Amino acid sequence: MGSLDLLLDGFASALSAQNLLFAVIGVLLGTLVGVLPGIGPAMTVALLLPITFTVPPAAALIMFAGIYYGGMYGGSTTSILLNTPGESASIVTALEGNKMARAGRGAQALATAALGSFVAGTIGTLLLSLVAVPVATWASSLTSADYFALTALAFCTVAAMLGTSPLRGVASLSVGLYLGLVGIDKITGQSRFAMGIDELNRGVPVVIAAVGLFAVGESIYVASRLRHGPVNVIPVGTTWGLPKADLKRSWKPWLRGTFIGFPIGAVPAGGADVTTFLSYATEKKLAGKNNEFGKGAIEGVAGPEAANNAAAAGVLVPLLTLGLPTSATAAVMLAAFTSYGIQPGPLLFDTKPELVWALIASLYLGNVLLLVLNLPLAGIWVKLLRVPRPYLYGGILLCASLGAFASSQSAAGLLVLVVIGALGFAMRRYGWPVAPAVLGLILGPVAEENLRKALQISQGDPGALVSSTFSKVMFALALLAVIVPLILRARRRRS
Repeated sequence: MGSLDLLLDGFASALSAQNLLFAVIGVLLGTLVGVLPGIGPAMTVALLLPITFTVPPAAALIMFAGIYYGGMYGGSTTSILLNTPGESASIVTALEGNKMARAGRGAQALATAALGSFVAGTIGTLLLSLVAVPVATWASSLTSADYFALTALAFCTVAAMLGTSPLRGVASLSVGLYLGLVGIDKITGQSRFAMGIDELNRGVPVVIAAVGLFAVGESIYVASRLRHGPVNVIPVGTTWGLPKADLKRSWKPWLRGTFIGFPIGAVPAGGADVTTFLSYATEKKLAGKNNEFGKGAIEGVAGPEAANNAAAAGVLVPLLTLGLPTSATAAVMLAAFTSYGIQPGPLLFDTKPELVWALIASLYLGNVLLLVLNLPLAGIWVKLLRVPRPYLYGGILLCASLGAFASSQSAAGLLVLVVIGALGFAMRRYGWPVAPAVLGLILGPVAEENLRKALQISQGDPGALVSSTFSKVMFALALLAVIVPLILRARRRRS
């Protein structure tokens, strides 16, 4: 059966009443968390993980994908009207979008963001449909040494590119790798780092750890820095739509942003943040000297928002075909896969084709749903910005606690949640990025397993780790991912 037939079967599954309902719930929640500052899709997916175990895997993953896409859409609303990005990938949108809103063009800024997100998300999903199977077929030929090299590249790029410094990224990654080693060694049967606690012999629960680091740690951190007083939101005009002049200026940045965002999003640690800055810089350079950049240029909203959503589709390529997450939300989604006993990778398209293609088909539907929600309902999303923050974060902590207890069925789960939540707060407080820790926790055991397999096959010869051209290239890229940021940082300090 060809990819087109499988995609049509995926649409049939995604359009079923249950899956369509979960897609609607996902895009609604995603837009909501994108609008509200300090929450984000990664925290929301982590928060919902424990309470979706009774839901069929396809429905839960469709909902999580809707949250991911919706968070990318919704982040523009806060950036434009409040000058406070709801998502880190929406930081660039605030540069020009907020200035447009202050000039009375907030509706046009929101419209070009929503339409650009729709165009980029749809094209990105189409590219995902085209490249996923060839990449999975190629990945099936990789050896254990190749997979270890891939995980090493993911570790180095995430640690180096996320956070305020590469050293803090490496420190955060080390925390995650340590947590991933806790429990019974699968080969020797020996207990590792359990400290005599029986519950830890089963390992640190990935779901509870994700909830603790994202939902508990980040919500306490954001809540501890809330400003008192009213939230000043710029009102949105009643005139909607995009005038011909603005449409003429927007469509090229939409396409450029799409083809910048998708390939970079598919690279380990590329993510959406990098693509938005590249898109903004590209549009500013192409605009020439006589431009509106710095005063409210619509190109500075259209390009980055398109790049943002195209990167979201690109991130799913390595996640589904290689089992490698390249963003914080993708790392939590990988935890969702593993919690259902599903291992993303090259065999996923053979063992679970109905699930994968239903998920991809739901992305097409989600883009349509998000466009319908974001254009006419922007006024309602704006009102959500006025929700009292103490109620918001108090509710998040309550849901996190209930979810941890439901996941573990014991008070030990709550204790682990508190400890890891405190660790997550401390990491945020001192500028340690959380995403490398989650990546280390999830991919650490995968890297260890492939390392030990490669060494067993080669009878302990470390040269086997770089025996293929692919593994040599991956290790070289990993080394560059660490060295280049250090060199750039040293140059900035000198200048």
